[in-house]
Amino acid sequence: MREGKLLSARSKNKELFYIPGGKREEGKSDEQALVREIKEKILVDLVTNSIRYAETFRAQPDGKNSETIVKLTCYFTDFQGKLLPDAEIEEIDFIGYQNKSLCSLGSIKVMD
Repeated sequence: MREGKLLSARSKNKELFYIPGGKREEGKSDEQALVREIKEKILVDLVTNSIRYAETFRAQPDGKNSETIVKLTCYFTDFQGKLLPDAEIEEIDFIGYQNKSLCSLGSIKVMD
């Protein structure tokens, strides 16, 4: 978060922003997955000793049936480097609550 706004990414050919992250690989911790996914998607290095758990949310993923639920385990952390999108990401921005309509259901749930 920066100035009360949530770091968000929008994939190419998609309309909605989402919280950058991804799936945890078997045998890896949430923190290891977070470091890997953020490096892959927005090309910054997380300061690993600053990673702290925020909260876990559950929401329906966009474009999926109502029975599918994703779990978002969220963390606060500092980073080093300049936020840059990888080849899959069209845009990175800090989105505030007043613009939550630009975001996925999961991101909106985190903002609420």
